[in-house]
Amino acid sequence: MLIHFTKYHALQNDFLVVESNKNRVGKSKLSELAKTLCHRRAGVGGDGLLFLYGKKGVDRQIDLYNSDGSWAEKSGNGLRIVALHEYLSRQKKRSYRFAMGGEVHQVGIGKKEGRAFLVNAELGHPEFGTGRIPVKTKQKYLINAPLKIGKLDFPVTCLSVGNPHTVLFVADFDFDWKSLGAEIEHHPAFPNQTNVEFVRIVSRSKVEVADWERGAGATGSSGTGAAAAVCAGVMNGQLNRRCDVVFQTGTLKILWNSDTDQIELTGPVEKVTEGVFQFA
Repeated sequence: MLIHFTKYHALQNDFLVVESNKNRVGKSKLSELAKTLCHRRAGVGGDGLLFLYGKKGVDRQIDLYNSDGSWAEKSGNGLRIVALHEYLSRQKKRSYRFAMGGEVHQVGIGKKEGRAFLVNAELGHPEFGTGRIPVKTKQKYLINAPLKIGKLDFPVTCLSVGNPHTVLFVADFDFDWKSLGAEIEHHPAFPNQTNVEFVRIVSRSKVEVADWERGAGATGSSGTGAAAAVCAGVMNGQLNRRCDVVFQTGTLKILWNSDTDQIELTGPVEKVTEGVFQFA
């Protein structure tokens, strides 16, 4: 079976876009397709697969599968990538409505900067209740609360921005944060696993983030991770609601709007390539 794909990246968080109308792939095969396509050596390579359907009332329904084949609720960068895909390949509109993870999101195309376009997405509002994240605990919230890993307690802030996140504030990144991120991802407190953000506060309006993605590992950036970092910082009294989130690959801008409770994400998206892949 030949699979038509288009590859994009958002600060090197890369995804493969596959459209249902061009590829007759049964839903039971999407996990396998994601693992195969996203493989860095035997496939095209990517952090995840964005599978697009038609749906009444929105421009697209998006299903996200991580590179390990697991399904995920939401991706902020993924939403923005699909908007650019629609803009370049189908409908030259400046605003789109996408259904993803049971929510509808407004996404807008901004100006072009070099090879990239600035794209803005509304991510919804954050949830700090542990039952909604979810976290296995008797506590209603985990905000700057201890999480035991081995014999050590790590202060964490847990929240959902449509998918689960665990935020740790750090003085620097001079430690094995990837191993710690993997351990926290699969911690028994998180029944659906968790994304992990290590956050260094530069000022009240700027943070640096190292991100460990559930189901994908270390990525160039994360849209929902950037949102989680800022929202956690606000709840801990350390950040303003408008922040620059700096990854090694570049900067995403986050606004947690106090009037609407909406999180707004803005940053560059770039098309990489398109092609056909032989999927057995």
